[in-house]
Amino acid sequence: MGAITIEFAGRTEDPEPCPCCGGRTTRLTRFVYFDGDAHAAYYAQFSNNHPQKWVSALIGLGEWGDASTPAKRVAFAVRIRLADDLQVMLVDSVDCPWHGEDFLGKILDRRDALKHWWKKEVFHITDHIVADDPDVREYFDQA
Repeated sequence: MGAITIEFAGRTEDPEPCPCCGGRTTRLTRFVYFDGDAHAAYYAQFSNNHPQKWVSALIGLGEWGDASTPAKRVAFAVRIRLADDLQVMLVDSVDCPWHGEDFLGKILDRRDALKHWWKKEVFHITDHIVADDPDVREYFDQA
């Protein structure tokens, strides 16, 4: 099995407080490589004040070459949380903070995502997000 690595491309904090909790929202942009080749990308966000401690993420899989377009990718909207163990839930595109954006690919609704052949890979990537992304690890460590 090959190795997954993550390039930590960007981190921003919203200047305005979160409208639902008044907290600080952090947004991440990451690129995922499999054996050194472009494999996926994801956006993630979390707020330091939400009563439900989860990370929303959008994971795009497909073609990433110079000639590629979003039409050659598909995106999975997920919520990640740690309770006694890692819990990942596929969610509908309308429940995703990036609803309407298509750079990572067409966002699948939960029903279609659950049937998609890349579902297993999405869960594999979420394992790496929690284990390898320092911003996500710090967020969950503050629980």
